[in-house]
Amino acid sequence: WSIQTYVLVPLGIEYMQTIVFILVIAALVQMVEIMLKKVSPSLYQALGIFLPLITTNCAVLGVAILMISKEFNLLQSIVYSVATAIGFALALMLFAGIRERLELEDVPKAVQGVPVALITAGILAMAFMGFSGLV
Repeated sequence: WSIQTYVLVPLGIEYMQTIVFILVIAALVQMVEIMLKKVSPSLYQALGIFLPLITTNCAVLGVAILMISKEFNLLQSIVYSVATAIGFALALMLFAGIRERLELEDVPKAVQGVPVALITAGILAMAFMGFSGLV
């Protein structure tokens, strides 16, 4: 929000927001990685390759761009970001739980693995679409 409000808009370069946001996300992830390496090397080792992958997470970039397009102020942006993170975490936990349960079930051989994961993702997407428009 602050980059859009105090840098991009005054300079008249709003069209650069996607590139600027990607660079900011990459820089923040890099700083977290450096601090994590110093503070908790064991956690840094446990995360491995997954920490830099946050940089390419479309959800992070999507939240930033949606906040700007909806013209939220700072407080609304913070609430929206936190709520989105909670919703994304809930969806990931539900998906992981369903995948764990499917490991114990007798799934037909033709749909084991990726096909059942895609079916599950589609059903979860439809379930979460039911929440659209509530708030």
